[in-house]
Amino acid sequence: MSSNNSNSILDKKMARRALIGSTSGAIIEWYDFSLYATASALIFPKLFFPNTDPFIATILSFATFATGFLARPIGAIIFGHFGDRIGRKNALIVTLWMMGLSSAAMGLIPSHASIGIWAPILLVLLRLIQGVGVGGEWAGSILLSMEWGKKKQQGFMASIPNAGVGAGMLLSSAVVGLCITLAGDSFYVWGWRIPFLGSLLLLVAGLIIRSKIIETPSFRKVQEGKTVSKLPVIDVMKQHPKQILYTGFAKLVEHTPFVIYTTFLINFAINNYHVSSSFMVNTNTLASFLLCILIPFFGYLSDKVGIKRLFMIGIAATFVWGFVFVGLVDTGAPAFIATAMLISMLPFCMLTGALPALASQAFPARLRYSGASLGTQIPAIFAGGIAPMVCTYLIQATGKIYSIGIYIAIVSILGFIGTSKLKNFSSEHEGDVSANNRNA
Repeated sequence: MSSNNSNSILDKKMARRALIGSTSGAIIEWYDFSLYATASALIFPKLFFPNTDPFIATILSFATFATGFLARPIGAIIFGHFGDRIGRKNALIVTLWMMGLSSAAMGLIPSHASIGIWAPILLVLLRLIQGVGVGGEWAGSILLSMEWGKKKQQGFMASIPNAGVGAGMLLSSAVVGLCITLAGDSFYVWGWRIPFLGSLLLLVAGLIIRSKIIETPSFRKVQEGKTVSKLPVIDVMKQHPKQILYTGFAKLVEHTPFVIYTTFLINFAINNYHVSSSFMVNTNTLASFLLCILIPFFGYLSDKVGIKRLFMIGIAATFVWGFVFVGLVDTGAPAFIATAMLISMLPFCMLTGALPALASQAFPARLRYSGASLGTQIPAIFAGGIAPMVCTYLIQATGKIYSIGIYIAIVSILGFIGTSKLKNFSSEHEGDVSANNRNA
């Protein structure tokens, strides 16, 4: 009896550590993402592409933003392999190092005025390294939390690390807003570097937490059953190619609108409606706060109403909201632009609260890291990487912001098709942690 009690205590302790450890990585990931997205809209066009037409400078700046997404599939392949071969924890230690150090190094890059063309080159190289780390981080952090949780709480446990989206963005927006206030006009000279250097503090905290976590019960069972794949990335592409494709469509509808709601909107509102940068950053901060609350809520709700069902509801809401969103933005009124961004968090959180478990359940445990990574990170190129450039081009070509509503509608349709065809491998989940932890 005492043995069962000690196992139960250990289970809860490890589940708590896994939850905190996985979320800490997600916070770093989205702190870096939001920070870079904001900088690509406000800072980089002026400091790294100063001698070009404003439209071209914006495109070039968003292109460096997209570079990180181009590297994500590489990270998915590398860390998907090691995550399914040697374990979730070990892979996640390396991804943490890559994300934290590359982001901090961005804060040390001299401007174009100091070193010329080498400034944007260094920016792109660091963005590539950051993208490789992020490509391996997302699926691993989700699995670390979900596989330490109970079967009936898969949606909720998998959604908590995704709440790092809100926490990371909230922290990023708050730090940027503070630096704008304190540095004033000097923000564009040196103040913008402080938030990037702050990644080092997050890195240290994340490493301390993750070093104390033991491997997940699901992966240990794969090891005990001697079913570990020698080439998991190859195996998952051979055995489950349609699952990867359908997961990709689901990721497309989840991430594309989000990048439009945040990254593109900040740049567009500032340049076209003369909305202040501080106003948009503060609005983004409030939106990030909503994410911290709504993502876990919808993760919890997905366990009650069905993970796929909630995701499909989110797709329908995104399809309709896309047109309302551009209508509000097109008014040019700061209050309506802020309202558009804030309400957008509702359909987005429906999707991102359910997607982690949806993508993880789409693959068997022995290939789960590779499958979920490939299924979400390859489409990230098209979902988030090129979305700001596509929106900039659409408005330039058509002269109408409503073309963005059509863009959102198209990815919603693709997301509906893919999600409706996804199979569920959750029956292979090993059940509650306590039953598997006794032999650890």
